[in-house]
Parts: sequence; structure tokens; C-alpha cells
Amino acid sequence: MNDSITVSGLGFDAHALKKSSPGSIILCAHPIACEYGVIAHSDGDVALHALADAMLGAIAAGDIGEHFSPTDDRWKDAASTLFIEHILRLYEFKNAALVNIDLTIICEEPKISPHKTVMKKNLSRITQLPLERINVKATTTEQLGFLGRKEGVAAQAIVTVKLPS
Repeated sequence: MNDSITVSGLGFDAHALKKSSPGSIILCAHPIACEYGVIAHSDGDVALHALADAMLGAIAAGDIGEHFSPTDDRWKDAASTLFIEHILRLYEFKNAALVNIDLTIICEEPKISPHKTVMKKNLSRITQLPLERINVKATTTEQLGFLGRKEGVAAQAIVTVKLPS
């Protein structure tokens, strides 16, 4: 893209947690065993949901709920990778190129650090971005609010995208 502009997109998602035995949370298409499950219509992957909204925002294509309504049974228990694949087809149509992903997962549990490498590899596989253009980090809310009480998990993402000018 010789004549291109660079744009950004920002996304956020949060889901409630419930105690579950056995429990599992999916983040960046990676299941993590823990004592919780996510309350969600799809697989509840807040990381991919935040990424989806960021990617849609960068190309001015609405939000995840407009493309994958939580009231539509087609998306019941759906893998969130399907959402990213759909958005990547929109990118092809608009001749948009995803350049960078910066993703933050916000939760007290499970601990994210042991899983970051796998998460980055999954994001690279899903988006075809090289690993060096993907960042996954984690933080807590220092036990404040619903996230701090282990009642939920959240994620925020920002992407950089090149578009034809």
C-alpha cells in the first residue's frame, strides 16, 4: 500500500464468571483450567471479543454485537475465532492490513503470565501477523470492583491498521 493511511481501533469486553468444577476460561483461543467458567452466549473469549471490536473500529465497521448478535442462536457456544475470521474477510474486501495488536487481559485469576506465549502464537495463527507485532499483557484491579472480587474477566485491545488513502 503505497498511498495508505494508518488508523487505530480500540476494543473492550467483559464477562461475568461463575464458580465451576471443572472450570475453564478461553482467552485468545486458549483454554485455561481454573475454578471458574465464563457466562457468555459464545465461548466467552473476552480477549478475542475485545480484539474483534478493535479491528471493526479501525475500519469503521460497527461492533461485534452488530455482526454476531448475542440473541442469535447461530452464535450459541460459537468459537470466537469465527468472529476474527469474518472480520479478516472484511479487511480483505476493504484492502485493509492489520499491522499491530496490543491486548491487555484484566483479571485476578487465572494467572495469565504462564499462558502468554501460547496466546501470542494463537493470535499469530488466527491473524497471520508475525509474533513480533503482537503483544499480550495482563493486569489486575488490585482486588477492586467486580474484576477484583473474581466475579468477571475483561480485556481491552488496540490495533493499528493500514488502509488505502
